[in-house]
Amino acid sequence: MNQCASTLQTIGRLICLIAGTTTTATASAVPGYEHFLSGNPLDVVTETAGLIVLQGGGDDVDINYVRMGEKSGGGDFVVLRASGDNEYNDYIFALCACDSVATLVFNNREAAFDPFVVETIRNAEALFIAGGDQSRYLRFWQGTPVEDAIDSIAAKPAPIGGTSAGMAILGEFVYSAMSDTSLSAATALQDPYHEDVTLARDFLALPILKGVITDQHLQERDRIGRTVALLARLVQDEWTANARAIAADRETALHVDPATGHATVFATAEHETPYVWFMRTRGKAAGVRRGLPLTMHDVDVYRIGPGASFDLVAWRGEGGIAYSLAVDNGRLTSTRTDIY
Repeated sequence: MNQCASTLQTIGRLICLIAGTTTTATASAVPGYEHFLSGNPLDVVTETAGLIVLQGGGDDVDINYVRMGEKSGGGDFVVLRASGDNEYNDYIFALCACDSVATLVFNNREAAFDPFVVETIRNAEALFIAGGDQSRYLRFWQGTPVEDAIDSIAAKPAPIGGTSAGMAILGEFVYSAMSDTSLSAATALQDPYHEDVTLARDFLALPILKGVITDQHLQERDRIGRTVALLARLVQDEWTANARAIAADRETALHVDPATGHATVFATAEHETPYVWFMRTRGKAAGVRRGLPLTMHDVDVYRIGPGASFDLVAWRGEGGIAYSLAVDNGRLTSTRTDIY
């Protein structure tokens, strides 16, 4: 970082300390990213506990930030983005009872090597990854110090979460959205090797999500067939012998204790489909071929809502609905008639 940029950052922090309001470093002062801060600009160190928050997009669930703030011990809360600006700052600051809330908006990959950026993430007591386009997160962060810094938050342990694209990147396997078109269920079921079916691995390392791929906006955007096709690819390509998925609808969040694997659901008030789906394959599919419709049987599903729970270690739920899905020549069917 050049001396001018460092001086401007210091001035910005002092202004924030005096005024106690949101401030930002301009793009000219800090090439490649923007930094917004609400609260105390000085670093604090608090005792933290682990929590993983997986939200399926849509309107935010307030309790996400209440519980993440509690698990952070009232420390510094950091939001990561690759688009947008600082709209999370004051919203989270009002809920989390934290010392500060900072947002880092990445504009390119070079920002992931900036010492201030990496230090800000590593010093966080809570970390949340916003929605947007997960391909930007992979392009900007994979193989950089930011990737390692995010892993370090989970390893403390401290609360870490994401919504929509932010949720998409937290599993061991990722639907990476590297094509120009968002993958639909119809496309994935008709050809699981279509150019829109893009997958990534070896990104973030949250041990409780090892072997898991996530999906979002599930019922809202009719994506369960897409999730099944992604599972089929993981097994067919021998990335894993038995693939697992966690998929959530919009305005619905899964809170996971990373030490025990115990998971529960929270949702916005009066949301009509506040569900999370846990899906697992039983070996290779009958037909996963390039250019041909998918055939795959015996995909186990367990759906839970608020008040029910799931154990990620035992991969077993309580208080939900169990059923199975099958695909024959691209057509998805369910043992309970309703695929959702």
